[in-house]
Amino acid sequence: MRRLFAFVLLLSFLVGCNTGENPSTSNASESQDSGKELTYPIQAAATVGMVADLIKNVGGDHVNVTQIMGSGVDPHMHKATRDDVQTIMNADIVFYSGLMLEGKMADTLIKVSRNKPVYAVTELIDEKTLLEPDDFDGHYDPHVWMDVAAWSECVDAVQTALSNFDPTHAKDYQENAKVYKQQLENLHQYGLKIVKSIPEESRILITSHDAFNYFGRAYDLNVQGVQGISTESEAGLKRINELVNMLVNKNIKAVFVESSVSKKNITALIDGAKAQGHDIIIGGELFSDAMGEPDTYEGTYIGMLDHNFTTVTRALGGTAPERGMQDKLSH
Repeated sequence: MRRLFAFVLLLSFLVGCNTGENPSTSNASESQDSGKELTYPIQAAATVGMVADLIKNVGGDHVNVTQIMGSGVDPHMHKATRDDVQTIMNADIVFYSGLMLEGKMADTLIKVSRNKPVYAVTELIDEKTLLEPDDFDGHYDPHVWMDVAAWSECVDAVQTALSNFDPTHAKDYQENAKVYKQQLENLHQYGLKIVKSIPEESRILITSHDAFNYFGRAYDLNVQGVQGISTESEAGLKRINELVNMLVNKNIKAVFVESSVSKKNITALIDGAKAQGHDIIIGGELFSDAMGEPDTYEGTYIGMLDHNFTTVTRALGGTAPERGMQDKLSH
C-alpha cells in the first residue's frame, strides 16, 4: 500500500508539472518543477512540526513555512479542514512526512500533487531502516523521527526537493543541509551517551502508544506502548493487564504520558499497579507525534528530542543535565 501510494503520488506530480527554464533575475526565477515564476521567500506548507522544522533549517531565508498541524495535534486522527486545504493551495511547494502518518489527509495531498510539487520527506530512507510491525498490516511504522540518525536522512530529501524547485539557491540549500545534519549528529550522540547511563534493568519505556519503537531500537530501550502505532486503535483490557503485571514484576517506577495523546490509558496503568501494591509515578510528558509550543526550544525538532532524551534518562535513573544538551529545556 505504501509503494502504491507513493507511485500514485509521483505519477500525479509528473502529470501536473512542466519543466521550467533557468532563472534570469535575482528577485524572481522560474521553478524547475512547475515552470512558474518564483517570488521569494518561497511559500512552503508542511503537515507536522517535525517536517516544518526540516524545511525551515534547510530552506533558511529563502523559504517561508506554514505548518498545518500545530503542537498537541494528533496527525493520525487529523482530517484536512477548509483552512488546511487553503494553506496547501496557497503554497508553492508542499511537504509531508509520509509512511501513512497523515493517513486522513492522503486524498487531499494526492489531488494537490496534480498541480504543484508535493514531497514525502521519508521517501529516500532506505527501507532496511524502516520498522514493519507485525500488527500494522504490512505498513511501515511512520515515527521515524524518533531515531535521529534515521530522520537525518530526510534532510537530503528536503535539500534535493528545494534545489530542484529553486535551482537559484541550490548551493545555499546544500550548505544549510550540511550544517543541520551536523547538529543532528550531535543530538544523536547526546542521546546515545545519556540513555546508556540508565541501569540496564531499568531501560523499560512505557508510553501511551507505540510511537517510540525507533527510539527504543536506536537508543537501546525496551519500549512498550498501551495502544498500537495509530492512536485510532483502542487499548484493550488484556493489554493493560499485561503492562500492569510487567510494571509490578520488574519493579518499574515510572511511566510516561504524551503531549498529543490522551492520558487515560497511562492513568489506568498507574491505578492497576497501585491495586497490586506498587506505586508508579508519571516520569514526564514526552513529545511523540507533535513538538512543543511555537517559539520555544521544545518547539523545534532538536529541542523535542533533547527533551525526550533528558526526561526519559532522568526518570529511569540515568544521568543527564537538568536542562538538557544545550541548557535550554524549559521543563
